[in-house]
Amino acid sequence: MESLKQKIKSINKRLTYYEKIPTVIYPENTDAVKAVAIQIAELIKEKANNGEHAVLGLATGSTPVGVYEELVQMHQEEGLSFKNVITFNLDEYFPMDPNSLQSYVRFMNEHLFDHVDIPKEQVHIPDGSLTEEEIFDYCTEYEKKIDEAGGIDIQLLGIGRTGHIGFNEPGSRPDSETRLITLDKVTRKDAASDFFGEEYVPRRAITMGVGTILKARQIILMAWGEGKANIIRETVEGEIKESIPATYLQNHDNTVIVLDDAASEKLMRINTPWLLSNCDWDDKLIRKAVVWLCQKLGKPILKLTDENYNENGMADLITTQGPAYNINIRIFNELQHTITGWPGGKPNADDSKRPERKSPFPKRAIIFSPHPDDDVISMGGTLIRLADHGHEVHIAYQTSGNIAVFDDDVVRFADFVIDYSEAFGMKERAAEHLFRKVNEFLKNKQPGQVDSPEVKTIKGLIRRGEAKAGGRYCGVPDENMHFMEMPFYETGRVKKNPISDEDVRITVELLREIKPHQIYAAGDLSDPHGTHRVCLTAIFKALEVVKEDDWAKDCWVWLYRGAWQEWDVNEIEMAVPLSPEELKRKRRAIFKHQSQKDRPLFPGSDAREFWQRSEDRNRGTAKTYDALGLAEYEAIEGFVRYHF
Repeated sequence: MESLKQKIKSINKRLTYYEKIPTVIYPENTDAVKAVAIQIAELIKEKANNGEHAVLGLATGSTPVGVYEELVQMHQEEGLSFKNVITFNLDEYFPMDPNSLQSYVRFMNEHLFDHVDIPKEQVHIPDGSLTEEEIFDYCTEYEKKIDEAGGIDIQLLGIGRTGHIGFNEPGSRPDSETRLITLDKVTRKDAASDFFGEEYVPRRAITMGVGTILKARQIILMAWGEGKANIIRETVEGEIKESIPATYLQNHDNTVIVLDDAASEKLMRINTPWLLSNCDWDDKLIRKAVVWLCQKLGKPILKLTDENYNENGMADLITTQGPAYNINIRIFNELQHTITGWPGGKPNADDSKRPERKSPFPKRAIIFSPHPDDDVISMGGTLIRLADHGHEVHIAYQTSGNIAVFDDDVVRFADFVIDYSEAFGMKERAAEHLFRKVNEFLKNKQPGQVDSPEVKTIKGLIRRGEAKAGGRYCGVPDENMHFMEMPFYETGRVKKNPISDEDVRITVELLREIKPHQIYAAGDLSDPHGTHRVCLTAIFKALEVVKEDDWAKDCWVWLYRGAWQEWDVNEIEMAVPLSPEELKRKRRAIFKHQSQKDRPLFPGSDAREFWQRSEDRNRGTAKTYDALGLAEYEAIEGFVRYHF
């Protein structure tokens, strides 16, 4: 694997002309975190050999977790010592007890410090348990300790949706130092899931200032996933402005941005490389460029002219593969052939131009749903169509989804059992005692406290019942609904365990039991808590295990996206159109998930309900197809094929 230093040296200056901060891109974040960890390890070793301390500025959140895992592994397997390391963390909520589940002290201990040999006195994390009167002097002393340590050698950063670094919200000055700040509403909304409700998120935090960060000798900002793509573009290619504090990094002479493919997709060299240089025009890039040109000019594909191509950076495409008419017809036909009302394949039909093969018919299809409602939210229309066409449809609910149920829903179910027993004079004393115990626990539960095993079980059963109702409504029999309850998820907290061999084994066993001709899986990696990413990884690892099985050689995998984001039209390989009535049926299937209706516990940054997001997304895809000059539909669900 190419190192971070090698990646920086190999940056193509022509393709990165508009990038104001050196930016390196790895195919997967797993590759990226290894490269960052290796660079940190090299610094630690170099400083140790010279009898010096390595001073690290550390970040929290999901972004740097992989780096810490790699460093812990290096310590345990390669003997990397942290005895010469001094650390300073970026921030902490205020007020915050260090032992709280949401405390960054606890986060750093769990992910790094408890697993390496760093001396406790060399660890510095802002203290959220101070009184407000103590904070000013504490922050002054924090700055002094950084200076006394010789300054920060490497500062790790993530980036928030507002462009904040640390907790330096929009409006932060470039010379700001460690201080108490008020959190932006967007930041608090994004943190709501960690605190089990926005109302429990602290309104303030202690953070290193922008000026403090900029004093570091090297800064590494990391970002993963499609959800960070827009703010990364603003940070790397936009102007410096107070409203996006991360843009101040443009003034630092040794900053590098490290991304995975998904987070880089809005950068000009990835999104529109033809505007920077002559391109190697493969099929995917041509299709992407033509769709982009149509959207920019507001013209359908078949109305594009040679001049349109020439005037928008695609003269070399016209020269080598033109005229425009030929390119237009080719891309129009490609997109037309993605559309099918037969997601399981149309029997007794010519399938040479269809996205799915006609045989066998009917097929066995398994739909993997990371949470108990992702199936109907993301591809409910296609699910209904598969069942209507007579295919053997299975749904695999990968996790229980139990943390996403409100406590008052549990109380409602507990009251039902108690009242039911009393109303019918039943002697179910054990059950009644259990539910009274549950009610007592919830009455005294603190914000963010992990649920008792009984409460977790009831929440899981609530979501299981909703999933069954949704599946039945779509035409899937009970025996074809599989509740996998993957172990990585069952922590009772937003923070999950890493994927395990057991998660993969469960997936392999289910695949070998069903022997599907089609697999549908969530390719939506913008899920803010990473559950979709882990679930997809488990499927990919399972496919590696079973790929030599006879059934697997004739199995196709289709990736859908969910409540967070949709495939771009140029990426879609199967587009399933939905009629107005089918869209209503999909909505009713989503409504079966009553615990997620009105106000889900973890809505993410989007205030709309899941059914609204889903319909707007599906209608938006249909409108895009229509604007490109293709058939007009009420809604479309899109899929991309994964080849294993």
